[in-house]
Amino acid sequence: MTEERIALVVGATGLIGGHCLRLLLDHPAYTRVVALVRRALPAQPDRLEQRIVDFDRLEAMAPLQVTDAFCALGTTIRKAGSQEAFRKVDYGYAKAAAELAVKSGARRLALVSSVGADPGSSNDYLRVKGELERAVEALPIEAVHVLRPSFLLGERSERRTGEAVGIAAARAVKFALVCGLRKYRPIEAETVAKAMVAAALHGEPGRHVHQFEDIVAMANRL
Repeated sequence: MTEERIALVVGATGLIGGHCLRLLLDHPAYTRVVALVRRALPAQPDRLEQRIVDFDRLEAMAPLQVTDAFCALGTTIRKAGSQEAFRKVDYGYAKAAAELAVKSGARRLALVSSVGADPGSSNDYLRVKGELERAVEALPIEAVHVLRPSFLLGERSERRTGEAVGIAAARAVKFALVCGLRKYRPIEAETVAKAMVAAALHGEPGRHVHQFEDIVAMANRL
């Protein structure tokens, strides 16, 4: 008997999360998609169940019924306004969402992190991402797939000048980024989203970290 798949999406209004939501709603394997949002999204198919939530109170939410979870929640220190506010979103909210997914019966979790994530890093952004990875990988769940993209390509709702400069520079030297440097190549946000869905559908059990090459290969399986 084919397993009924129900997806939980966190970060559906973001660049990767928006693509992920669309892919899940279009994929025949998923009978229902639950999105945790701050405010209602524009008109969506009936298969989408929107849960308007207070992210400060995720721990108090009653369990949902899901099989796969996708977390693309994240901000930047500049947008958040402070290191503390950034950590609250990228670690606190994301960790609480992953714990809710486990409590809700999820067997597989795909998490967007960042190239260079390391809990021992002196860089605040990379340290928080690394700490989140470590916390999520310790959860009692069948499979965790951590995706570590570098600069993301795609149309954003807000302009990020510093990131745009970084993307332009990365594009300029893209073909010089070989061997161990390939993981720093810019990548389409839609490719990352495809890899997330493919990881849930086709990925192996256990804990897995996917860099540029793995992300592209996984996306091609969708």
